[in-house]
Amino acid sequence: MVMARLKLKISNRVNYQHKQMAAGRWREFDLIEQMANIGSEVGRTISWRQKNNLEYSRKAFERALELLDLTIADPKNKNRLSELCRLRETMVDYFVFDNQYKSSDQLWQNYFYHFNFAARAGR
Repeated sequence: MVMARLKLKISNRVNYQHKQMAAGRWREFDLIEQMANIGSEVGRTISWRQKNNLEYSRKAFERALELLDLTIADPKNKNRLSELCRLRETMVDYFVFDNQYKSSDQLWQNYFYHFNFAARAGR
């Protein structure tokens, strides 16, 4: 099966999709909630790609990266920085580049499922 790859637009200007989150609200969430929200965008990325809507898939992936970047920038997550940066690296490898780490849609769904479960259980 040929995997469709997303093309990201690189820009020096930051134009947040999640404006309230970027303004500081994101830091109110704990790491579990942040990861669950990132996982929701990754799920949308996969879903749209499976429906062959690459534009919506690309936009969902850009939102996932935006949330992950906000998570990386959050001071309370400084002890998880290497793990979060590795997550970003492997996500970009899978969704944009050549999938050197041999990820799959199922792997990403399983990975983020646990954060969604934990976030809901914590409510």
